Amino acid sequence: MMKALQKRVAGPGLELCEVEIPSIRPDQVLVKIEMAAICGTDLHIYNWDTWSENRIRPPRTVGHEFTGRIVQLGKDVVGLREGMLVTAEGHFTCGRCYYCRTGQGHICDDVKILGVDVDGIFAEYAAVDAKNIWPLKEDGDPAVGAIHDPLGNAVHAAYAHCLTGQNVVITGCGPIGLFCVALARQAGARRIFASDVNDYRMDLAKKLGADYVVNAKEDDLAAIVHQVTGIGADILLEMSGSRQALASGLDALRKGAAVSLLGIFSDRVDMDLDGVIFKQLTLYGINGRRIFDTWFQMEAALEAGLDVSPVITHRFGFEEYEEAMALMNSGRCSKVLLLP
Repeated sequence: MMKALQKRVAGPGLELCEVEIPSIRPDQVLVKIEMAAICGTDLHIYNWDTWSENRIRPPRTVGHEFTGRIVQLGKDVVGLREGMLVTAEGHFTCGRCYYCRTGQGHICDDVKILGVDVDGIFAEYAAVDAKNIWPLKEDGDPAVGAIHDPLGNAVHAAYAHCLTGQNVVITGCGPIGLFCVALARQAGARRIFASDVNDYRMDLAKKLGADYVVNAKEDDLAAIVHQVTGIGADILLEMSGSRQALASGLDALRKGAAVSLLGIFSDRVDMDLDGVIFKQLTLYGINGRRIFDTWFQMEAALEAGLDVSPVITHRFGFEEYEEAMALMNSGRCSKVLLLP
């Protein structure tokens, strides 16, 4: 038996349960979880919002961001070994659809998500498809290993553009926005503008290298960017999911600029398409991570000295999950780890 955090019934909250250690298929590995990170998706499931109510089918062990060690190999698994320190891509693709067969598995037609559609990693052990395993370096920081999934989202969004020498605006200083600040700084961005309404996260943006941090409730982001640059920013990385932030970010851009859209909006967005057209903006929708192009880019950035450790702000034991979720709901944190 093992401990696991599960959504047992439809409604708010989670339960710390004793369940059977999962058995593995021939193409899976059993991972002993050493560190797990709470994602915004997990918080949605904990709070039981409309998305969760329509998607989650209890009982379900939640969670998808982790570092752990392989303790058992399925009989068909090759290239991996027991004892390896690993994390994993949390999107399990079908391998058959048009997108999978054209190198676009991250937008697979029949994707299954770890901790959402199949049992996840808020547990002492987890069964994971071997093809999704990503080995980690033994001399690396296992806490950073546990946040490879959201860091990969940031790499995908930021590396859609050449950041070197560019004026970059980042709207939303949640963990992925903060990762984007660090990536833009490492890439040699000319100036980095970050905006949010949360003082705690704005302070983290400064620590990670933002040149200008704008409180969107108090100041005009677009006016500040145009005043500093004289023309407007070259790139917008939209991480907030806020209609107001998107509008101000688009206003901050020069003509011919480019945009990555990763923030998820809770309702329909009215966009000034005339402004997009006459400014000749290029918009990129960002979904997950390219499998596994983004992972190799992420590994290279970390090996080159990318430091995202300031984004990891709190650690709790599994038994303290209620305190951890309350902290997440307060916004006075960034990435929060759970330790089995």
